Amino acid sequence: MHPGRQAYQAPTQTLNGQITFYATPQHVLHTQTMRINAQQPRDILAQLISFDTVSRHSNLAMIDHIANYLADLGVESDIIYDINRQKANLFATLGGPADVPGIVLSGHTDVVPVDGQDWSQDPFTMAERDGKLFGRGTCDMKGFIATCLALAPEIVKAKLREPIHFAFSYDEEVGCRGVSGMIDKISQRNPLPRICIIGEPTSMRVVNAHKGICAYRTTILGREAHSSKTDFGESAIFAAARLVEHLRLTANGLRDGADQSSPFAPPYTTVSVGTLNGGSAINIVPNHCSFDWEYRPLPGEDMDSVLNSLNDFAAEVVLPEMKANFPEAEIRTELIARAPALREEYDSPAEELVKTLTGQNDTYVAAYATEAGLFQDACMSTVVCGPGSIDQAHRPDEYVEISQLNESEAFLRKLVAALSD
Repeated sequence: MHPGRQAYQAPTQTLNGQITFYATPQHVLHTQTMRINAQQPRDILAQLISFDTVSRHSNLAMIDHIANYLADLGVESDIIYDINRQKANLFATLGGPADVPGIVLSGHTDVVPVDGQDWSQDPFTMAERDGKLFGRGTCDMKGFIATCLALAPEIVKAKLREPIHFAFSYDEEVGCRGVSGMIDKISQRNPLPRICIIGEPTSMRVVNAHKGICAYRTTILGREAHSSKTDFGESAIFAAARLVEHLRLTANGLRDGADQSSPFAPPYTTVSVGTLNGGSAINIVPNHCSFDWEYRPLPGEDMDSVLNSLNDFAAEVVLPEMKANFPEAEIRTELIARAPALREEYDSPAEELVKTLTGQNDTYVAAYATEAGLFQDACMSTVVCGPGSIDQAHRPDEYVEISQLNESEAFLRKLVAALSD
């Protein structure tokens, strides 16, 4: 964590007239400064970037800061904690009658790690140059959250016919694991919000469908032995290799059977093995091996098909052969993350609203996954539309173009106008 980087001050340093660093004082949290600059998305974004909310860390400092900011506007926030109270979602309702569904603006507060990346600056101190704002999370996706917060004073003052809801989640970057508790809370609302806009980076284009994600860890337990006595041992790595090969063949089959008219790139469910770990020495038959793997199913496909295929191959082929030599052999697969695809719904209320607000006629699909499918499964019409390009996400020197923030601000201002008397 970076406890000293938790409050925004005015730009304090310029290099050659090109680079502006947004500094944060040590050990002090000045919410008042954020209030003064509330209408400036880039100022709020600098504040949000200063919070190190890498998924392995707590996001509570940022959530509390946002809650305090909204409280100053007279807006009460519902904080939904994880089981250990180390992370939290924030849900807040701004304006409008309580008995009208409303529109959800959703974003995640966590960011991916910077470990091993070659940054030209401190990732958690925002810098501006060449019309771009650099820092971890500027694009994915604190830029959208900052724009929402910048418009909050206007939303509160507007005479809305229906409310605007803020829904800010945790642990999206590790498989959309945090948002479910908040969606459960939202689902208890009467009436249920009718539309959800996920502000992931789409270059402010309307994305009405994307793939899902299913991630697993498969662990194999065999029997250790001296490498000269392989007949006594049962190699967990050999078993793992067979399972990985099965996944490779499954992936090839999905590729070869793809519908080439699909708008997705690539136009099929992808399968990938990311890590494999096992063994302890070259002369020891390994008794343990595990590998992490994932697949990203197309909308409408069976979410469990690849998992079931691997489980069947393990249970019917690999494990019986292992047990013939070592009855205590095991193969088990555990869930790491799972998020459904966003299904295309032609002319849905969310699509029509966002197309009107952006002035666009076209829609797009995405290969990456978001929380959108979870909101859709909770019976909210959902699309993805937010500032920044996904090409800049997760990279060193991540950035969002200031023009994109301006587009997002104009988009949200049009939303407020459309919902106002």
